[in-house]
Amino acid sequence: MGSTVSLAVGLLLTWVVILFLPQDEAQFAPEHLPLLRAVAVFTLFAAASAASFYGDLRSRSWRFKAHGMTLAMLGVALWMYWPS
Repeated sequence: MGSTVSLAVGLLLTWVVILFLPQDEAQFAPEHLPLLRAVAVFTLFAAASAASFYGDLRSRSWRFKAHGMTLAMLGVALWMYWPS
């Protein structure tokens, strides 16, 4: 959970920094869409892993679905970023 949250926060803060660099907009323009896609994927991954962690700590009945969702998001991240 910690790794996915730190990835999501780091990507989000990178996007915020790029927003405050208007003089370099042309340089970073091609990176906006891939960066926003990465922010979305890793934010969903972080949410799934946080739900999985909470469900496991509290022994909730839905924790196995959250574990499965975490694995699914890991699969999505691997599929998107595995070198082809």
